[in-house]
Amino acid sequence: MSSHAGPASGWRGFERGEREYSRIVLALFAAGFATFAQVFDAQAVLPAVRAETGLPAATAALMVSATTIGLAISVLPWASVADRVGRITAMKVSLVSATVISLLVPLLPGFEAVLVARGLVGLALGAVPGVAVAYLAEELHGRWVSVAAGTYVAGNTIGGVCGRLLAGPLSEVAGWRVGMQAVSLLGVAAAVLFLLLVPAPRGFLRAPRGGPGVRTRILFQLRDPTMLALFAQGFLLMGAFAVVYNYLGFHLAGAPFFVPEALVSLLFVAYLAGTVASRASASLAVRFGPLRVVLAGIGVMMLGLALMFSAALAVVILGLMVFTVGCFSAHPVASGLSGRWAQLGRAQATALYQLSWLGGTAFFGWLIGLVYDGSGWNSTLYSLLGMCFASAVLAVVGIRMLARHRPAPPG
Repeated sequence: MSSHAGPASGWRGFERGEREYSRIVLALFAAGFATFAQVFDAQAVLPAVRAETGLPAATAALMVSATTIGLAISVLPWASVADRVGRITAMKVSLVSATVISLLVPLLPGFEAVLVARGLVGLALGAVPGVAVAYLAEELHGRWVSVAAGTYVAGNTIGGVCGRLLAGPLSEVAGWRVGMQAVSLLGVAAAVLFLLLVPAPRGFLRAPRGGPGVRTRILFQLRDPTMLALFAQGFLLMGAFAVVYNYLGFHLAGAPFFVPEALVSLLFVAYLAGTVASRASASLAVRFGPLRVVLAGIGVMMLGLALMFSAALAVVILGLMVFTVGCFSAHPVASGLSGRWAQLGRAQATALYQLSWLGGTAFFGWLIGLVYDGSGWNSTLYSLLGMCFASAVLAVVGIRMLARHRPAPPG
């Protein structure tokens, strides 16, 4: 892993139009695809798992939470490893090990064994979300980092769509294990594409010995109100996103809709609206400012949630698409800013953002599921509206009101 070049030695970063820029963007797209196809394929098979096991919806959803918890736990350790061995090496090891474990998951007997293995998949995958944005910030010119981050997030969303659309229908025909196995093979293909495309690093510098330690870099982020506000966006907004996609299928399969489970998987096509939004959000942030785009995205999410109160199927589906557009307008901007605005420990800052949104996905994906099991869909939506409102308040306070109170980095 090369460490002779980097920002400190005058590296300008690749710009859009250069061959290496295209290879980096496509490679990160493939890495995001491989990662999130294997994380969220379980969402599409939850009704089939509940039907086979008789478990409550919130318990079945632990198949998703186990993997996102594993991701959340591992992103910071992977970021520290990447500081030493390099971002690319860390992501290569991460993808290869995760896809091997993922291939074994459907072969395991018993729900508990599957949960443990799903957690191991998350632990193995942590390098990609943990260091991807930091890698882009090192390798690309600053003006293109948010744009490329939007493409990376688009890879996440398309991977999530394909994983769900492949696993869901197959689970109806051949069982949920076959559906998940097929997604694992898709993840292998995307991981191979990443390995073939990603160029040698130019902007990486190994963490200097004697500088601020990992603990110092992490604690510094947690004292910075602006960074905390960004982390809150990931925690609350992506937590709300996970709840909608975990439980809307259960809601539509029951009264008054009675949508067949084979068709419920098609709801995940709404993710494609998020793919378009994630690409557009970076350009909008440059034009109108990141805070305005984040707040607008939150407002669109709340509008989508309001539409999902409807008893008309078409209105609910419209609400899902609007909600998805809003989430993937705010989330990529906040994610990109976690790398750009970090004053110290860029890898730790971006890893903490990833930990925040993955932790929110796991925590709220389970917690609000208890609300759904106990009080129904409308109470679930009210909970999500509250989360979105809290996210907007924290964005205004941390990004605007307390921006002048950021601590100075040590040394």
